[in-house]
Amino acid sequence: MCPFKAFAATPTASSRPILWMACFTVLATAQTPGPSQKSRLSSEPGTAKPPSAAYTQLQSRLAQGWNTWDVNSVTTHVLLPEGLAIHVGMKHNSTLNGEAFLADALIGRFGNGAEQVFPGPHAWDGSYTELRVDWKGHSWRIRSAREGNDLLLVAAPLPSTPTTALPLSIVFSVNFLWNSPGTTLKHPDYIETHGPSGAVPVYCTCALPQTKTENENVSIPFGGPYFAVDFTAPVGVSTGKRRTLSEIESAIDKQQQVYRESVQSAGNTGPIVDAIETTVGWDTIYDPSGRRVISPVSRLWSVGWGGYVLFDWDTFFAATLASIGSRDLAYANAIEILRESTPQGFVPNYARSGGWKSFDRSEPPVGAITVLGMYKKFQDRWFLEETFAPLLDWNRWWATHRDIQGYLAWGSDDAGKPGNLDDHQRNDRAAAILESGLDNSPMYDATTYNAQSHVLEFADVGLMGMYVADCDALAEIADAIGKSAEAKELRDRGAGYRTKLQTLWDDRAGIFLNKDLHTGQSSPRLSPTNFYPMLAKAATPAQARTMVEKHLTNPKEFWGEWVIPSIARDDPGFPDQNYWRGRIWGPMNYLVYLGLENYDDATVRGEFARKSYSLFLREWNDKGHVHENYNAISGSGDDVTSSDRFYHWGALLGYIEYLERSQAVGSSTR
Repeated sequence: MCPFKAFAATPTASSRPILWMACFTVLATAQTPGPSQKSRLSSEPGTAKPPSAAYTQLQSRLAQGWNTWDVNSVTTHVLLPEGLAIHVGMKHNSTLNGEAFLADALIGRFGNGAEQVFPGPHAWDGSYTELRVDWKGHSWRIRSAREGNDLLLVAAPLPSTPTTALPLSIVFSVNFLWNSPGTTLKHPDYIETHGPSGAVPVYCTCALPQTKTENENVSIPFGGPYFAVDFTAPVGVSTGKRRTLSEIESAIDKQQQVYRESVQSAGNTGPIVDAIETTVGWDTIYDPSGRRVISPVSRLWSVGWGGYVLFDWDTFFAATLASIGSRDLAYANAIEILRESTPQGFVPNYARSGGWKSFDRSEPPVGAITVLGMYKKFQDRWFLEETFAPLLDWNRWWATHRDIQGYLAWGSDDAGKPGNLDDHQRNDRAAAILESGLDNSPMYDATTYNAQSHVLEFADVGLMGMYVADCDALAEIADAIGKSAEAKELRDRGAGYRTKLQTLWDDRAGIFLNKDLHTGQSSPRLSPTNFYPMLAKAATPAQARTMVEKHLTNPKEFWGEWVIPSIARDDPGFPDQNYWRGRIWGPMNYLVYLGLENYDDATVRGEFARKSYSLFLREWNDKGHVHENYNAISGSGDDVTSSDRFYHWGALLGYIEYLERSQAVGSSTR
C-alpha cells in the first residue's frame, strides 16, 4: 500500500524507485517544503523500551550464518554477524557499443532492459536458495546452500538467445557491508578475508592457474577483490575450504532435498508452505542500523526508502505468514513494528530508515489479533509480555484520538512537530484516508475532514470492526498474563463500540453501512470492510447470513471468478481498477475470511478460500510473482505498474487456503 497518494499520478515504467516516487506524487495543493534538516536522521525521540533478554536472544539466533540478507540484491549472500558479502555480478560484453554490468538484481524491477528474476525456493534460514535471472538475452540459475558455517554456491548458464556474440563475464566480488570491520586480500587462487570472528577464505572453481592474459578482466566496476571468468559453464564458489564443482553441487543437492522433504512433510498444504516460505524468505533482510532481521513488504520498496520501510498492518501480516514455519521471524516482525510506536503511543502508518515515520497517522489495528493468534500456536508467555504494553497504548490511542460521536473514524494529527519533513500530508483529508490503508478507495470520495478534531466525519464500519476485534483479543492476552484490570477495561471499551457498531446495521440494505457524520446519511458504497463486523463477532448469526447471501456471494457485487474486489462490482469506481479502486488485495480477503470463520457457513468459507488461492496461483506458477494487488476483472497483477510483483502480503491469498486445509484435518493454525 502506498502511503502517499498512489492515485495522484500514473507511475512510469522506468525503474522501481522512480515508479514509487511517481506513486507518491503530492497533489498540486501540497504545502511548501518545511525547514531543512541538519542531519539525515530524525530528531524525534525513540519510545521503545530496551528489548527483553528473550527477544535479544531471538534476534541473535536470526542474525547468524549465510543468507540473502542484503536489501540491494537477491544475488548477494552475506555472513552474519560479520557482514562479509559475496556479490554475484554479470558483465554483458559486446564487440560494439552496448556493454553493461548487472551488479545487483531485484525481483520485480520494471523498465526496459531491467533484469527479470524468477524466485525459486528459499528456506527460512537460507540453508537452500534458488533463483533464475534473465537479462539482455542471457539466462542463468543460481543455487546456494549452507554446510555448517560455509556457503556453497553454483551459478549455471541456461539456454538463451543473447543479443551479442560474446559470452557474459560472471564476477564474484567479496567485501564487508555496512562499514563492518574486516579485510579482504586477493590471492591467485582464493580471496582471504578476516572479520571479527576470524578468517574466512573464499574459493572459486574458476580460480585455476592461468596466464595473466587469460585471466585479465580489469574493466569490472567492482571495488575490492573479485573472481571473474567467461560464463560459458557452471561456476562454483565455496567458503572455508577448497571444493571441486562436483563437491559443491552435491552438497547443494543434499540441502535441496532437505528443503523438499520439509515441504512434503506439510502434506496437502505443502505447495502453500513452499510459496509462503519462498516469498517471506526472499523479502527478509538484515537492517544494520537497527541490528535486526525484519521482513519489509518488498526489497524494491525498501531500497527506495533508504534501506527498509515497515508499514503497520503489512508487517503484522508478515508475522502471520512467517508463523507457518519460523517462530523467531514471526515474533521478530510483530515486535519490531510495535517497537516503531510513536511518542503518542500509536503504531505508525510507516517507519523507515533514519528514524523517519508518520507521526500524524496510524494504520488498521490488526496487532492484537496477530499476537494472540501466534500465542495460541506457540504458547510463549514472554511474547505476550513483550507486546502487551505497546498494544495497550495503541488501543487506548484510538479511543482517545479517533472517536467522533461515539464512533471511530480515520484521522491525521497535527501535534505541532516537524515530524517527517518531506511528508507534507498531515492534518488533512488525504492523510486521514492514508490512515485507513485504503489510499484511494471510492468509499472516501465524498468524505469531509475536520481540521479541528483531526478526523474524517465518517463513521467507519471497517475500522470499528477491526477495533472491537482488537479489544477482544487484547483482553484475552491480558487474562493470559494476569492483567485483570486491563482485561476489564478492554472488554468494557470493546462492548461500547460493539453496541455503537450495531447502530450502523441497515435492515433494508442487509449490511452494516458507513455513515457520513457530516450529513447524517448512510453511505451506500460497499467494500470488503463492510463485512468486518463479522471479524469482531459484532454481527448476529442472522445478520452474518444476510450479508453473505445478499452481498458476498452476489456476483453483481463481490462474487465471481476472482474475489473479492476492494469496491463492489456495481460501484462507479470499480471499472477504474486502480489500486484500491476495485482491485483485489490479500489483506482484505484474509480479514473477511477470518470473519467467516466466526460463523457457521463452511461451504461459502471453503469456496472463498479456494477462489483466493486460485487467484494467487495464477501468476505464482507462471512467473513467481506475489502481487501487491490484482485486477478483479482479469485476475492479472501485471496489468499495471502500481502493483509490486513481489509484495509479501499477496501470499495471504494462499494462506487463507492453508488455514482451510489445516482446519479440514483438525489442525490448530491460527
